[in-house]
Amino acid sequence: MPTTAHREHSLEGWFNLNIKVNLTSKMSDLQNIKNRFGIIGNYPALNRALEKAIQVAPTDISVLVIGESGTGKEFIPKIIHSESKRKHQPYIVVNCGAIPEGTIDSELFGHEKGAFTGATSTRKGYFEVADGGTIFLDEVGELPLQTQVRLLRVLESGEFMKVGSSQIQKTNVRIVAATNVNMMNAIQEGKFREDLYYRLNTVQVDMPPLRERKGDIHLLFRKFAIDFAEKYRMPELILTEDAVRYLEGYSFPGNVRQLRNLVEQMTVVEQSRTINAERLAEYIPADNRLPAVSNHSKTNNNSDFSSEREIMYKILFDMRNDINDLKSLTSELIKNRGTGEFSMHEQNLINRIYTPEVSSANPSSLLYFETPPAEIQNPTITTRSDMENYNNIEDIELEEAQTESLSLQNNERDLIIKALEKHNGRRNKAADELGISQRTLYRKIKQYNLED
Repeated sequence: MPTTAHREHSLEGWFNLNIKVNLTSKMSDLQNIKNRFGIIGNYPALNRALEKAIQVAPTDISVLVIGESGTGKEFIPKIIHSESKRKHQPYIVVNCGAIPEGTIDSELFGHEKGAFTGATSTRKGYFEVADGGTIFLDEVGELPLQTQVRLLRVLESGEFMKVGSSQIQKTNVRIVAATNVNMMNAIQEGKFREDLYYRLNTVQVDMPPLRERKGDIHLLFRKFAIDFAEKYRMPELILTEDAVRYLEGYSFPGNVRQLRNLVEQMTVVEQSRTINAERLAEYIPADNRLPAVSNHSKTNNNSDFSSEREIMYKILFDMRNDINDLKSLTSELIKNRGTGEFSMHEQNLINRIYTPEVSSANPSSLLYFETPPAEIQNPTITTRSDMENYNNIEDIELEEAQTESLSLQNNERDLIIKALEKHNGRRNKAADELGISQRTLYRKIKQYNLED
């Protein structure tokens, strides 16, 4: 008869054997899933995400997939649907970020005829079409708040109403959602409902970024190299050892999607099929750091740049001071030049600058200043007919400057009027005088109602 020690030893051996069989079975199932969906990698976090998907598949539990863009989040809902009892029913993918806010309710829940402009017939929504199946809500963090309320009702009771309808409809849909948004931050900012988050996040599946899967990077590169070599009928790319180390040291902000695009580009462009680190550096930079974005809140109300209005005021005050300084400098240069003869271009330019403008200032305008500009010595240049009476010598008079209007629109309008009057309404001559095209002048005339 077997002793107690023999029985205990036999029981322990059976227990260990059973564990090994279960582990072998799980590994086999996991590898089959990877082969079926083309998933490459043995990183523990990746394996854990796939195991979670397999475990929750037979149930109707809502699943939320979290991960950066390009990590392969779209594989999780496919695995869940294929391993569930709903696998023979519809599977619909909805990109919530790609549907306009005004039409997303109609897309998801349908609408009745005449519910809005353009609704010429009754339309079924995704939740009605996918009854009995699975809906994958990609980029669920981009849903409008109004749509989030409707989605919460579907999750809680399976009920929804079409847009423009008062009749409640029932649906039996399994929801799997995914997002690359920090949901807790979105909740704090009021962009996502907290109750909806916890309803979606019954089970959370985290997809690891590629930079954490160092050992999988070369495997993925080889897989993509084989696929694209076959697709484009070209020899396969091969990495040298230094290129492998360089590739594994890269952060890959675009994750697996970026690596795939990189391999496709190199397969087509590169003539040499052996890639070293130096060649690889031409496609991906060694320093991948992006410019830092400041997240500091605007709490200092006393700052000169706390608002766009204050920035505009500062710029306009600086421009006024610069113009006044420029006029003073020009006046001094004219005085120092004495009785020298001016060209026609110089006369026109000086007259344009120093001709006093009398226009009504609008106190509500940003270009209105209560304090008058500094006094400037304005030169007045005589016309050519007057110059002949004075032996072709210009008489420069200095007179006290009048208060100028700094309204750009008023000054522009007055200049156009003067140019048209000077050339007796000939628009081509006026355009040449103003230094603008005739097309621009026609547009300005229409803008300021100067057609009469």
